[in-house]
Amino acid sequence: MPTVKKLEKHKLLLDTHIWIWLMQGNDNLSLDFRKAIDRCQAFEGILISSISIWEIGMLVNKKKLILGMETLDWVNQTLELPGVILVPISPRIAIQSTTLPGEVHGDPTDRILIATAHEESAVLTTCDKKILDYGNDSFVSVYNPLEG
Repeated sequence: MPTVKKLEKHKLLLDTHIWIWLMQGNDNLSLDFRKAIDRCQAFEGILISSISIWEIGMLVNKKKLILGMETLDWVNQTLELPGVILVPISPRIAIQSTTLPGEVHGDPTDRILIATAHEESAVLTTCDKKILDYGNDSFVSVYNPLEG
């Protein structure tokens, strides 16, 4: 499961920053990625980890993110979009995040995202260099949505 260069019929787990950028219409996201998102909507292939909701709440609370509406309203609106599925942190994901193979940094949020992508057989879309590098070790498939 190396770094994915071209998205086809993959389920996509969006890292928190990618979810925010996608909802804000960030033009830096590649055309290939935006086309893949459109395809994923047809088969409920856009996954959001519940840890990302927590992370967004923290970013708003620390005033590092401004959403233009109440945080819960923003989350609920984006989760209601076609093709978007919320993935809870199951006991399996929680435990797996603590026992990831190889070298991965200690950020618990990123560890949960990696474990979630692995459990869901999804491609983790991120710009986080440490996660992208970790994808080279074949435990989880990763994709940089700025490239392509």
